[in-house]
Order: sequence, then C-alpha cells, then structure tokens
Amino acid sequence: MAITSVLFSGVGGQGIILASKVVGRCAFAAGCDVKESELHGMAQRGGSVISHVRFGDVVHSPLIPQGQADFYVALEELEGLRYLSFLKPGALVVLNRKQIVPATVHPETNPYPDDVMAKLEAGGFQVVGIDAAEIARRVGNMKVENIILVGALSRFLGFPVETWETVIRELVPEKFVALNLQAFHAGREAAG
Repeated sequence: MAITSVLFSGVGGQGIILASKVVGRCAFAAGCDVKESELHGMAQRGGSVISHVRFGDVVHSPLIPQGQADFYVALEELEGLRYLSFLKPGALVVLNRKQIVPATVHPETNPYPDDVMAKLEAGGFQVVGIDAAEIARRVGNMKVENIILVGALSRFLGFPVETWETVIRELVPEKFVALNLQAFHAGREAAG
C-alpha cells in the first residue's frame, strides 16, 4: 500500500489533535503503519495548529514532505490557504466554511481573503466545502465541528464505517459518544 498523507490545520481549540488521532487510529485498525506529528504553535491564543497523519505499509517519517499531502482538512478558511505548499496537485481539500479572523487581519491594510473555496479550486484542488458550524448547531453542540469534518473525510479514505465508529467510541469521553457519532454521520452525509 502506498503512503497516504493527511494534513489538518486550524486554530487552537478547534479539536485538530482529536480529529487527526481518529484518522490515525482508523488507519492503524486497518493494519497500516501510522505516523503522526503535531505543531501547536500559539494554540492557546487562537494561533495556528497543524497536524500530519501518514499511513501505509511502511512509513518512515511523520512529517508530510512539501507537495505530498493527498488530503487536507482545514477547520478554518484562512488556515486552508496557509499550508497549500504541502498538497499534491489535485489533492482533496475538506474545507470548513468558517472564518476566525486573526488579529493580523485589518480590513484596509491586510484584509481577510475573499472566496477561499474558489481560490482552492483555481489552484487545481478538489474541494468539499462543509458548513460545519451549521451542522453542529443542528446536532446540538458547537464543539463537534472537527468530527463533522472527519465524517466528511471518511467518505474518501475507504475505512469501514464501523471502524470509524469504534475509534470515536474509544477516543471520546463516554458521555459525548452519541453526540460525536451523530456529528460524524452528519459530516458523511454532507460530503455525500
């Protein structure tokens, strides 16, 4: 099996680490060698967070080389543009249609980019845009946007749904399992 590389990015507090662990555990359950790496930066202050997950027969490094990510899950639109150099031509981007405006953005001198989804598509990437906040509102908890996006990604990774469900049960506190499973399935449906 060739190496599959999945990149996650967003800002601190969005649940990127949990999302990447779910993907890594699913790959491990499927018999893959798995390597993961996280960079937290100034996460506690809303700063950028990035996580690499790589799996296949044999994976030597947890870090995705430039231009080698097959999949990119961006939990915030500006972060969706920040790490494009990691993506292969034609990579699949699961983009949360959410804007968290950082302090460095100023409407006159340094504006937030317009139409991020169109920019990604113009770059030759396949883009699945998900309004995870709206789905999370319907599910009943705004903290599950990460699992909604994992659900969307799951459509493209080929692991059985039962594996995803088992891993979510293992990684999420018991009192939140039903909520996270509902969020996962809502994300799958949104990407379907």
